Amino acid sequence: MKHLVRHIPPIHEIQQTTKFHTFLRHHEISTEIGTDLLKKAISFCRISILNDEWKGPHPSSEAFLEEVLARAEAMVHESYFPSLRRIINATGTILHTNLGRARLGQEAINHVIEVSCQFSNLEYDIDEGVRGSRHSHAEKFICELTGAEAAMVVNNNAAAVFLILSALARQKEVIVSRGELVEIGGSFRISSIMEESGALLHEVGTTNKTHIRDYEEAMNEETSMIMKVHQSNFIIKGFTASVSTDELVELSQLHSGILYYEDLGSGAFYDFTRAGIGNEPIVKEVLERGVDLVSFSGDKLLGGPQAGIIAGKKRWIDQLKKHQLARVLRVDKMTLAALEMTLLQYIKGEEQVKNPTIESITRSKEAILHQSRQFAEDIHSLQKGYRSEILEGKSQIGGGTMPEVELDTYTVSVIHDGISPQEIHEKLRKGSPSILTRIQDGVVLFDLRTVSTKEQMEIIQALQTM
Repeated sequence: MKHLVRHIPPIHEIQQTTKFHTFLRHHEISTEIGTDLLKKAISFCRISILNDEWKGPHPSSEAFLEEVLARAEAMVHESYFPSLRRIINATGTILHTNLGRARLGQEAINHVIEVSCQFSNLEYDIDEGVRGSRHSHAEKFICELTGAEAAMVVNNNAAAVFLILSALARQKEVIVSRGELVEIGGSFRISSIMEESGALLHEVGTTNKTHIRDYEEAMNEETSMIMKVHQSNFIIKGFTASVSTDELVELSQLHSGILYYEDLGSGAFYDFTRAGIGNEPIVKEVLERGVDLVSFSGDKLLGGPQAGIIAGKKRWIDQLKKHQLARVLRVDKMTLAALEMTLLQYIKGEEQVKNPTIESITRSKEAILHQSRQFAEDIHSLQKGYRSEILEGKSQIGGGTMPEVELDTYTVSVIHDGISPQEIHEKLRKGSPSILTRIQDGVVLFDLRTVSTKEQMEIIQALQTM
């Protein structure tokens, strides 16, 4: 086969072909980049021929040129396309950490586009004509929603915890119950972040039981803060005891200068208990009990962008804003635009909140059944060896949020006479767009709680072409 190498057309001849110029125009790449890809594709073919591995067309044929350009096109998709891709989430997990957690509502997206494409008053006071503060944009809405005296935003809740401990408890003791020394995703541990911040951890109680007397006995002249960590990603059942917010507020107020801080983790403005879902504390209600500071995520139950929100007493927030880390951990204009538009919907009233997270969590089982029936009918109409069945199931909220809550749902199981469940799962995952499903009891499961009608049709198209 090695004699075939002599028949490989030279690069300059391929560059003159109509197909090469069509290739450049189609992918909007320069001649220089196109030529480099062409050389790599030719090199692959040459090596395959020299190693007696070539099974393609003869190098002198038109089909060989098409083979070379097809390999160059594959390299375009590999090297010159964005790595971040859209995924259709048919797992039913609403706040899927691996998939970017909360999806933004359309109004928030529109505001991000408007602010990103134009100049904005990010740090400019229009009324006074002087430099302004980026803190002010989201702060006024957070304060209105929570009743806090002041607020600020950093890039995530882990950053909020780190800033609070670094700025307000460095080289001082922070009392935390052993039952609240949690670890969240990415091996982020409260004890480790406290050590990095310079704060001194003072553990009290036991894993399953902590009493108010444990906190009282731990108080000394080195104590600067009592910290309560909300168990947002796990639950402890059985022989347990913990100290309430009211008790800890009262204890901190008996000791002048001792700050009481609650890391709420998820943080909710929407009262899910009205829909019979979970028992998540409402941020406003926590602050009304006299807590000095709270922090929580923007991209969990709030349904906004990734952000860490800190709210509470002005005297402490002012110190945080002045700390050097505040600039290191600050968010950009796109995050603030998405966040303030998300917050504005809550201000208008719970019934006006139209973001995908709230809608998915509160979506009725009946609505999911209706969509599942249509999906099953669409699969049946494919007539390509597919069989489906509607089953009762459970959806997860995800994102380390409300771990005890399972939402009643319906799933659609899909099997194929000639394709294994694993093959269906993998082909959907590797398709464009990527479609994520679950495999359970030997079938592929689709939970449409997290799938729009448009996305449902894209899934059907993917199954059709499989």
